[in-house]
Amino acid sequence: MSFWKKETEAEIVDDTSVGTAADVEAVMRKYDRESNTRFWEGWPNRIIRWLMAAFAVYCIVDTLLLTTLQERRLPIFVGLILFFGFLTYPARKGDTKVNYMPWYDIVLLIAGPGAFFFYAVNADKVIQMSARVMQNDLYMIIGLIGVLALIELCRRCVGLPILCVAGALLVYTFFNLSGAGDLKMTFYQVIRTMFYTTNGIFSNPISVCAKFIVVFIIFGAFLERSGVADFFIKFANCAVGRFSGGPAKVAVIASALEGMASGSSVANTVGSGSITIPMMKRMGYRAEFAGAVEAAASTGGQIMPPIMGAAAFLMAEFVGVPYGEIAVKAILPAALYFTGIYIAVHLEAKKLGLKGIPREELPRARELVKQIYLLAPLVVLIYLVGTNTYTMAFSASIAIAVAIVVGLINKENRMTPTKFLDALEGGIKGSITVAVACGVAGIISGCITVTGLASKLLSAIVNISNGQEMVALLLTMLCCIVLGMGVPTTANYCIMAATCAPILTDPSIGVNIIAAHFFVFYFGIVADITPPVALAAYAGSAIAKADPMKTGFNATKLAIAAFIVPYVFALNPQMLFVNVTSGFQVVQIVISALLGIFGIAAALNGFLYRRVNPVFRIALAAGGLLMLVPGTASDVTGLVLVAAVVLFQRTTTKRLAAGS
Repeated sequence: MSFWKKETEAEIVDDTSVGTAADVEAVMRKYDRESNTRFWEGWPNRIIRWLMAAFAVYCIVDTLLLTTLQERRLPIFVGLILFFGFLTYPARKGDTKVNYMPWYDIVLLIAGPGAFFFYAVNADKVIQMSARVMQNDLYMIIGLIGVLALIELCRRCVGLPILCVAGALLVYTFFNLSGAGDLKMTFYQVIRTMFYTTNGIFSNPISVCAKFIVVFIIFGAFLERSGVADFFIKFANCAVGRFSGGPAKVAVIASALEGMASGSSVANTVGSGSITIPMMKRMGYRAEFAGAVEAAASTGGQIMPPIMGAAAFLMAEFVGVPYGEIAVKAILPAALYFTGIYIAVHLEAKKLGLKGIPREELPRARELVKQIYLLAPLVVLIYLVGTNTYTMAFSASIAIAVAIVVGLINKENRMTPTKFLDALEGGIKGSITVAVACGVAGIISGCITVTGLASKLLSAIVNISNGQEMVALLLTMLCCIVLGMGVPTTANYCIMAATCAPILTDPSIGVNIIAAHFFVFYFGIVADITPPVALAAYAGSAIAKADPMKTGFNATKLAIAAFIVPYVFALNPQMLFVNVTSGFQVVQIVISALLGIFGIAAALNGFLYRRVNPVFRIALAAGGLLMLVPGTASDVTGLVLVAAVVLFQRTTTKRLAAGS
């Protein structure tokens, strides 16, 4: 069997060292809330599928054609998300009853969406009453039901970390606003802010989700079913499969390509990992390393333009620049991230003496050329968005149409009516978690805005750092990693943008606003591979049958570039094409960053031409870090250190080889 062909579950079972699809599902149901879904069969399943497909069509039509009042449109959207959310996610893990909903879930299915639909129907009256809505007990009770229903669904499909943040902030907001006033009216004020204004649930995150993100998630679902994922894996095999440790390099390239359209590091890990991880283990990689490579590379897919885990659209709103510019600015940092993983994988392969995949097992370039049309949806999307002539929703809709046409042409993986329905359903299923997380992120943002907490957090970090930029960056990094654990990409960025980005943009710190938002975005993303809550690493470990924590630590080490590159563009925003004075300046920054990442990767791996002794590993790490610090003197010093170790290793290795 050719290496690039997708293995069936039966074939994976034959290899006892590789996890089956059931193993992966069990692990993900244990650790990943999004994977813990109800079991529907027969006519209930068919009805739900068709309703989800209809909702997907409504979302596309709504963003393109409808001009519904925002105060009516958003509650309808969130209400439908809650309706399908409670149909999809049970109250607790391990609920495996088929076609079953307990009575309390039926109550939530009616009351939760009903609260949002009530707001939509009475939107004009709510606008007219403004703050006087707090005098109406019925409206306040309905608002409370809506907030609690959203929080409960968030607990089911997103998890507790984001709720701990939201809960603590809600309590803080209540006591902050209470003072010596009426506690009941303070409670009502919190409900009004979170449910009936644009400072809570219906703030920027959910607005952007309804307007752009859902359509792009649906696009990703159609793109996946058009066969482009298999094409990416074949292309990666053709490009790097024959080199030393080929399967691991294939995982890096394939995950980078899949990440352009994927909105989930976990889904990316499971999708491509079912092919690449068994290949890596057969070539001689340790189980923990194989799972870690896929997890680190798949997590990097979230920073890969043009989609960037859907956070790119939110970043455009927060920063106030066109989406196309955000996608362009993300190119160099993403390239450095994947280059860092590629270098680490290459050094590990050399250390283990691994060979590449035999040429006869690889797909031929001429075969891939015939399937190049599969990239048409991505090309069309990038072109339309890049022109700044069409809206993002229109661009995504046209790209969906192109993906359907491409799927119909593709003989190997043809688009059928069933796949068409699957894509619409899959788009909505993928949107539920993102939309719910965006709603809760809106609550968090509202609490921070109402209480002025951002300025207090800013003052604390500025005082601790004493205005030192590097210290402030380090403290912000720690905040992002802790707050981002177990939180989906989109909501993760919303929280970081509301709490941490303003710290860095304060004049006393002085980080460029775009660099600050990229900085917090990157460190929120790496929470997916940073123990103890490392969902992508857990998914990789399930396929590799490896220890989850060891896989997480290996993935963190492999993704060292993700911990370094943000400091580079925070200190040198020219890497993001900000304040660029010359092309040479950008080239110099990129080259020094690449060499710095190489030095650090070699120090962590402990191998170049042969094993590196501890003293030289320290020299490599020091040289790598120096090349990441702005300044010609530090670059030259770092280059001398790294080059000296490399030359010494090369010379002594040749001498030893000649002597033997």
